[in-house]
This record gives sequence, C-alpha cells and structure tokens, in this order.
Amino acid sequence: MAGRGFIPEQSRSGDSEELFEHFRFTVDKGQSLLRIDKFLMNRIENASRNRIQNAAESGAIRVNDISVKPSYKVKPGDVISIVLPEPVQYTELVAENIPLEIVFEDEQLMLINKPAGMVVHPAHGNFSGTLMNALMFHFNSIRKKNKNLLEVPGLVHRIDKNTSGLMVIAKSERAESALAKEFFERTIERKYFALVWGDFADDAGTIIGNIGRHLKNRLVMDVFPDDEHGKHAVTHYKVLERFGYVTLVECKLETGRTHQIRVHLKHIGHPLFNDDAYGGDKILKGTTFTKYKQFIENCFELLPRQALHAKTLGFIHPSTKKKMFFESELPDDMRMVIEKWRNYVASRNTNQ
Repeated sequence: MAGRGFIPEQSRSGDSEELFEHFRFTVDKGQSLLRIDKFLMNRIENASRNRIQNAAESGAIRVNDISVKPSYKVKPGDVISIVLPEPVQYTELVAENIPLEIVFEDEQLMLINKPAGMVVHPAHGNFSGTLMNALMFHFNSIRKKNKNLLEVPGLVHRIDKNTSGLMVIAKSERAESALAKEFFERTIERKYFALVWGDFADDAGTIIGNIGRHLKNRLVMDVFPDDEHGKHAVTHYKVLERFGYVTLVECKLETGRTHQIRVHLKHIGHPLFNDDAYGGDKILKGTTFTKYKQFIENCFELLPRQALHAKTLGFIHPSTKKKMFFESELPDDMRMVIEKWRNYVASRNTNQ
C-alpha cells in the first residue's frame, strides 16, 4: 500500500512460470531511522514480520545492492529491493490422495517429477486432481512431524499441464523465500528436452524476445519485437539429435515466462511436436506419402501432448547452502516417439 515517504515500484510474475513478487522502494529524505522489517511491513500488503524476516535471512532484501538483516535501520535515500514468494489465493483447497513421484525430500523442500496431464493449480475447470491437491494431502500427512511446515505448499515456479518433469516445492517459509530469490536472480539451472518440427541450421543458438499475451487470442502467448508488450525472455537451445523432419533439442531457460519454450521455438519456425496450442499438431515437415502420414499419426497417438520435458533442475539448498542438482528420465511417451523417429530415419537410410 503506497503512502507518504517512499516511491514504490513493483514487478510481478504471477502469470509466468516463476512465482514471485519484486518490490523496490526509494526512502524519502524525511524518513527517521527504523528497522527494515517494520518499514517493509507497513508498505507491503499482507506481509507478516515473519515472512519479511525469512526473506532477509535468505538474502532476499537488499539495500543499495547489499543484502541486509532484519535489524538494519533504513535511512533517507536508501534504495530497498525485496523478493517475496507470491501468495497464491485459493477459495478452497481440498487434500486428495493422489500419488506423487517424490524425487527428493527433507524438512525444507521437496522435488517431484510431475506427469504430463496434471494441472498444477486449481482453476476454472480443474478444481480437483491437481498437483496442489496432491501436495496438500502429503503436507497433512507429515504436519505433526514438521513444526515449520507451511499451511499451503510453497510454489515458486510451475510447468504447464501437458509438460512433464521436475518441480521444486518449498515446505517452509525459509525455503520459499530462498528459492524465490534464486529464481529472481536467475541462478536456478533448468534444462528441458523438446522434440520440435524441422531441422536447425546451427547446432546451438539463443532466442531473445519479449513474451506476452497474444493480442487476439488471450489463451496463448506471442513474441513481441519491442518493449511495448510482454516481458523480457531468453532461451538457449542446443541440438541433441537430428531426424531430418524433426529435431531433439535441449533448452536452457534464462528467464521463466508463460509457455516460454513453446512460443520461442514457434517464433523461430520450430513448433514443438504435437503442440496443439502453437500449431505443432499438424504435419509441418516431411513427405505427402500416406505411409509417412500414418507414421506421424501413430506418433501423435503415442504422445498426445507437446513433446516437452523438464529434464534437470539445479539450485542452492536454503539451509545447507550446498549445490543440489537433479535429473529425470524422459517419460515413456516421449522416449517411445523419439525411438520411433530413430527407427524411421534408420530404415529410410537403409532403403536409399
């Protein structure tokens, strides 16, 4: 809430893959000395002292580009920056006993391998069967053993319904603050495997382009050439395997925008294989032969979603400060389709 004595600036990415809030304040010349946790409590809506202190302990509060503790006394002219996990509002979140593939878990956080087809957040049309419903059930089952457990699982990022792969979930306010800071500072390491249409001229490259809601179709995103629309987005890609008509690529995210990999690759002419939102669910490359058409339809049937998997995730542990790195296997649907393409290319080369 704005008031006399400071100039607030706020950037949010709640509509993107990363879920955090960034606030920036310039302290007025007439400000008296005041602890920074009290100063921020008065200026950020619904921010408890504990939430702000956790942000400070994780290094997410900076004054004049230097991390400070909650006891720091703000002074006139100070430029304050704070990153907080974005509070997610739910009208009702019912715990449901839905199996989770837990890759790692301790008192601070857990890593899960999300299957394709699972929605992350309850929303219109998907009020049950979501990842959050499953996480609430898991949290309730361990609540007595963990006194620092959050009331609601802490999501600092998400992946699309029909994308599979690794997600990290915070279990404490401390972890939630620390992970949000890592996402904001772009120190999280994320790599995705994607099967896309077409062959690439280069073995590696970088796609830079603002991403925002499509001006005509609000259900999808688009790339904008200037700063008037969307948010800055950077995707690095590397070719892993070429199949002529499609290519397996590794994508490394530098930013985390909604549908970033999907819309960036479409922007450069390489939509994801069977991505119905971005035109990849049609035959975009290849022959007109009936046999080839049947082959593609068989692939679409095996992989009824966009061919995208969150393969790796690396970050600094909030408590131990040690680097953690996780890697997941490709799910069966992607693995089988990639193998079909290998066999198709091999048999075509043999017959030539």
